[in-house]
Amino acid sequence: MTEQTRQPEPERQAPDSGKVALITGASRGIGYGVAEAFVARGDRVCITGRGEDALKEAVERLGSDRAIGVPGKAHDEQHQAAAVERVMEAFGRVDFLVNNAGTNPVFGPMAELDLNVARKVYETNVISALGFAQRTWRAWQKENGGAIVNIASVAGVSASPFIGAYGMSKAAMVNLTLQLAHEFAPAVRVNAIAPAVVKTHFARALYEGREAEAAAAYPMGRLGVPEDIGGAAAFLTSDQSDWITGQTLVVDGGIFLNAGVG
Repeated sequence: MTEQTRQPEPERQAPDSGKVALITGASRGIGYGVAEAFVARGDRVCITGRGEDALKEAVERLGSDRAIGVPGKAHDEQHQAAAVERVMEAFGRVDFLVNNAGTNPVFGPMAELDLNVARKVYETNVISALGFAQRTWRAWQKENGGAIVNIASVAGVSASPFIGAYGMSKAAMVNLTLQLAHEFAPAVRVNAIAPAVVKTHFARALYEGREAEAAAAYPMGRLGVPEDIGGAAAFLTSDQSDWITGQTLVVDGGIFLNAGVG
């Protein structure tokens, strides 16, 4: 008697949670990893990104019944307004905001940093996050509650040679988290995540061609992946973190453990 081959069961979609998230810079990388985690638990998401084609592909992968996309540049105030308006129009609410969009166009010492580049980094990484937070607060969260997660970086909580402008902006992101957590309480919880190197297109210059060497510095023996940050963001927007606000969760594979003496 021959054994019948068991066919894989079709993947079941999680029941609709009734919650909605707006995630910036989410056509790929960390932002997409966060969107995947939210959709997997039943949330609906609105994702943003600069590339319209990449955004459409991301929406298709996430499922067009659970995701929509709004193309644009994070620092553009008209784009911010359009994204919040679109998510409210499509879903009628915006419970969670994840500020992930960011840029790092310069590599070198702070002493030689072009100040116009520094302004661009700060505008994209910090001011845009504040702008989105203001708009989601007014549109839904002030009256209905919710949570905000700001994607910072270990570069914002330690010295970061050659990416100082980026680190400076992420330090401001950490402080923005504190300010908003204090001001938006008790309706909205605001926390940050500070990842170390995560394997994304954005961070490829930090490990490309030398991944094994880069990973060897981490006690966990590997670099991060977007799913690591997605899981952290899902926790910080869940009921399990209902008494956590104003915190920066370092997700670094243990790399800071190497800062000790001896």
